[in-house]
Amino acid sequence: MNIPDTLRYAASHEWARLDADGLVTVGITDHAQSQLGDIVFLELPAIGRSVAAGEECAVVESVKAASDIYAPIAGEIVRVNQAAVDNPELVNQDAYQHALFVLKPDNPADLDTLLTPAQYRAQLEAEA
Repeated sequence: MNIPDTLRYAASHEWARLDADGLVTVGITDHAQSQLGDIVFLELPAIGRSVAAGEECAVVESVKAASDIYAPIAGEIVRVNQAAVDNPELVNQDAYQHALFVLKPDNPADLDTLLTPAQYRAQLEAEA
């Protein structure tokens, strides 16, 4: 399972990366996309929307099921990945290269509340 060491993880299988500009890029993990199967539709949050940590803010639909995506930390949506909306299968090809959205965090330190790569690996092992 691909779990990059440079990211933080939510227990609900989203990843988050603090970028050099202070924004946080968010996507779903490789594990999540593999569990979903072929992704056929993405509904991403509106730019300008404020989200709370743990709030449902997007939907990923696959041939198997629809799954809610949660904001890993609180902030304001500043960008969405339109390329992934137009071609949802990109997320299946590489979930870490094809993020879903970018947010301006209310508090960047909130990233420290997310799981480390080791903690996320342990969670996946416990779920197996």
